[in-house]
Amino acid sequence: MNGPLLTFPKGGIHPPESKTLTGHLPVETVPIPREVEILLSQHFGTSCKPVVKKKDLINEGDLIGEVAKGLGASVHASVTGKVKNIATSAHPVSVSVPSIILETDQEAEPREWPASNWRGLSRDQLLERVKRAGIVGIGGAGFPTHVKLSPPPEAKVDTLILNGAECEPYLTTDHRLMVEHPEEIIEGAEIILHILGITRCHIGIEANKPDAIDALRKAAAGLASDGLTISVDPVQVKYPQGSEKQLIESITGRRVPGFGLPFDVGTLVQNVGTTKAIYDAVALGKPLYEKIITISGKGIARQANLLVKIGTRLSDIVAFLGGTGPGLAKVVMGGPMMGFAIPTLDIPVTKTTSGVLFLTEEEIDTRPHGQCIRCGWCLDVCPMGLSPNEIGVYVEAGRPEDTSRFGVFECFECGCCAYTCPAKRPLVQFIRLGKMKAKK
Repeated sequence: MNGPLLTFPKGGIHPPESKTLTGHLPVETVPIPREVEILLSQHFGTSCKPVVKKKDLINEGDLIGEVAKGLGASVHASVTGKVKNIATSAHPVSVSVPSIILETDQEAEPREWPASNWRGLSRDQLLERVKRAGIVGIGGAGFPTHVKLSPPPEAKVDTLILNGAECEPYLTTDHRLMVEHPEEIIEGAEIILHILGITRCHIGIEANKPDAIDALRKAAAGLASDGLTISVDPVQVKYPQGSEKQLIESITGRRVPGFGLPFDVGTLVQNVGTTKAIYDAVALGKPLYEKIITISGKGIARQANLLVKIGTRLSDIVAFLGGTGPGLAKVVMGGPMMGFAIPTLDIPVTKTTSGVLFLTEEEIDTRPHGQCIRCGWCLDVCPMGLSPNEIGVYVEAGRPEDTSRFGVFECFECGCCAYTCPAKRPLVQFIRLGKMKAKK
């Protein structure tokens, strides 16, 4: 890691990392709960329709929900057991979504997924395995991966970027995954390169994860496939380094245009967790029904990195870790910058859950916000070069339809503006409200 580290040129912040709470902790497996609550909307697009009914007996890995029409990803049973109910469940963003509740057979043996040779398969066969496994973007909004791996013919994609930056404070999920499963991530990268028909891959990792950088470099050095180039690129520790557009610019110098997509500049980005899931789907035939999440913050009895079955309720995880601690003030699903505060622990883990934070008063700022003082700090830190201050003022004035000229629809809600605002204005919430009202 000699020489200047790669980074994006515009904006960004350096919040306290708080990763020492869990970064050194190996992944533990959570005991299978007595029941799981599997949401049928865990992805960008149309909700799944159940393909099972009440009282059906289900095996681990069985298909239980699929999307017949439109954009979406199938959902699979994370446990062996019986369908207890087809219901509606709480969701941290959508309020409520349809779900399937499975009663677990506690005596069932874990399902085995033996490896097979995938290298003789065609692009379409590889894509079909990814689609059947119900894989979505684990590190983002849950966009169906089989769609993302099928860019339009006119797109001239020549570079794959794996996102291992994990710039959100507290979260160490990707860190532990890279340290503990580097060979599977590299083989997953090989699979993606074969699907895309290209040969070049860069893995971007923030420089505060030297053990992950070393592990992936060693795994890439043992690459068996001829003609493929996989390099590990340390990037500067700066939030939001893990944002897709910022990581592309950091590594390649290419700037994705304002309403553009990565393939407009010849790139495709996948999170390292999604890449590991692609390996599982193609090499093992295993659907995406379990994942690693970080449980952190000073308001939980014990912090941990956990392998959990999708559909496990947060209340079961808290019980496994010994309960909450004194002074708990807020529970956040996701990271502190882009996550969502939740009012209950009766919410299940989904495919896109990266972590859950149990934060005390000393870890959050509960002071009321004031009026904009026109300091311009939010303009300085915005990585997209937008005007968050103006968006907030116009939303408060009841004129959300006028915010598009200040870039409201280009904002990816990283939270840099709200973090740096001396008046503690909830700028991200203003922007979300502005988007919603402007669309109407």
